[in-house]
Amino acid sequence: MAGRVRQPIDTWALEVWISRNVPEIEVPLEVKQFGFGQSNPTYQLTSPGGKRYVLRKKPPGQLVSKTAHKVEREYRIIAALAKTDVPVPKAYCLCEDESVIGTPFYIMSFLDGRIFEDPVIPNVLPDQRRAIWADAVRVLARLHRIDPRDVGLEGFGKSTGFYSRQVATWKTICDAQAAIRDVETRVPVGPLPHFAEMMAFFADESQQPVDRGTLIHGDFKIDNLVFHKTEPRVIGILDWEMSTIGHPLSDISNLLTPYFTARLDPRKSINVHPGFKPRATRGLPTPDEITRLYFSIATPTPRASGSSSSLELSLSDQDQEREERDRARELQWAQAFNIFRLSAICQGIAARQAGRQASSEEARRYGDARGPLANFAWELMRSAKSSGGETASRGRSKL
Repeated sequence: MAGRVRQPIDTWALEVWISRNVPEIEVPLEVKQFGFGQSNPTYQLTSPGGKRYVLRKKPPGQLVSKTAHKVEREYRIIAALAKTDVPVPKAYCLCEDESVIGTPFYIMSFLDGRIFEDPVIPNVLPDQRRAIWADAVRVLARLHRIDPRDVGLEGFGKSTGFYSRQVATWKTICDAQAAIRDVETRVPVGPLPHFAEMMAFFADESQQPVDRGTLIHGDFKIDNLVFHKTEPRVIGILDWEMSTIGHPLSDISNLLTPYFTARLDPRKSINVHPGFKPRATRGLPTPDEITRLYFSIATPTPRASGSSSSLELSLSDQDQEREERDRARELQWAQAFNIFRLSAICQGIAARQAGRQASSEEARRYGDARGPLANFAWELMRSAKSSGGETASRGRSKL
């Protein structure tokens, strides 16, 4: 919720800039900062007439990563998607002049709806819970159907090699994190369990999902969506700072994460929602139902109308069954990599903790979760590996 401004901005300078560049936004403005943990400071702006807007800006000071906190990318994709069937806030303006309020910022519309921080979505009826999840899946599938060239985003990222680049990047990051020593004990953070074996498997392109590139959100999950106040309908997707052109399975596996981590020990891991265990929560769709709905929209495969022979229909059924097996194996791979990436993020928190850059009990809990998560990723990897590399032998045709 919006409250006291913890990172104050020069409201007068902001209002002057807005009055000159965005006359449709009425000034003066009441400015409040949202209290929950965005990586980019986020503010609610309220005009004299009561209309609300949202301002997102880069954090002040020297940034650790040159690729993080890209509010310019957020603005660009939100503006590009405005005329599509993917619901996004209205993008009003982008200011890259740091002299205005200290860092670049953009302004978008305020979406007056519901945000469910718990993906179990408690306190709603089962049919509503099911409908809410279904619309989240539909929205993601519609995003992945957009051709970046149709919305002017052909240069938003590389169209091929997403997972190979991800594997190489995370290997470099994990090697660096493992070498960091505790400032007091001098004990290194150490590698993740089964790290070398997982890297060898993930780097093997014959084992990877078929290479393809679509617009991806980068952190697609229930709490990054705004739903209508009373209807089970997504009215906007938020937090686009990790968006790019990448592999669509990275988004769907991220959305499915609670179903997989539900089986972990909540005392040793993070983001464990027991409500996602099979039959634990009425109305939650199963992972199979989610993926079937997703693929029916993202990659519809029209069945031939009419028939020329029973043999041709039989072959079509066999092709469909093979396609479903391929998809299942690809999803296994993507989910294994997704859990590995989560373990690597936790290793990074452990590294910051070793350098005394993070010292809270929550940081310690996240850091300690790296081992159980890596072990779980290894189990998922072995399952994907045992499914076999049939895709390569069939020419790795696109699904």
